Amino acid sequence: MTGIRACLSNVEAVVLDTDGVITDSARAHAAAWRTAFDAFLRDHPPADPAQRRPFDTHDDYLRYVDGRSRLDGAACFLTSRGLQPSDVTVAEVAADKEKLFVERLREGAIPAYPGTVRLLHVLRARGMRLAAASASRHARELLLRTAVLPLFDALVDGAEATRLKLPGKPDPALFLEAARRLGCPPERTAVVEDALAGVEAGRRGGFGLVIGVDRSHATSTGARLRRHGADIVVSDLAELLTEGART
Repeated sequence: MTGIRACLSNVEAVVLDTDGVITDSARAHAAAWRTAFDAFLRDHPPADPAQRRPFDTHDDYLRYVDGRSRLDGAACFLTSRGLQPSDVTVAEVAADKEKLFVERLREGAIPAYPGTVRLLHVLRARGMRLAAASASRHARELLLRTAVLPLFDALVDGAEATRLKLPGKPDPALFLEAARRLGCPPERTAVVEDALAGVEAGRRGGFGLVIGVDRSHATSTGARLRRHGADIVVSDLAELLTEGART
């Protein structure tokens, strides 16, 4: 019989981030950010030549934009390059990134991770409550397009976060709202995240288990996820299934 690792046996609900955890959309987000940021840096180069390097889709993405709202991510990265962007500038860069990502999304080229889908089915079969939580306004569409939305009991996406005026990660408000909708206290709920800001939010929220996902297989990334609050780090959610589930 398919089983799960002992760490998950001690929780009653699981809240999962969308991009990079459920769907393979983080790469599309990172590529869109790179195009938008690099264009801006070419037109508005920082005074320090060392700050003019292109946006790095791994390190810069994880450090400054992953898990954050578009506006927060744009402001955070531009500030990291020694710039002092106005609200209008931040909004323009974020809008450019949004346009680029939507074009990729409409192509239908973003799948769900098979290991995640397997785990979701096993958790549902065990009666565990599941929620998806994301700062992205596209979370619902992504989950619909990949046919996994019916596996979730609740969804708190970017549109809901805006409506409820929830602060962005690393504040835990998004995850706490998801747990509330599941009717499960944070200490009995697991959070699954691939972003540094996300695992930090899980830790700040007092969640019983914080699982980091490092699909880069980079030792340094896994270590950073742990430093920011992850209890354990996996490269694929299928690792949370028992050996019998992998046959």
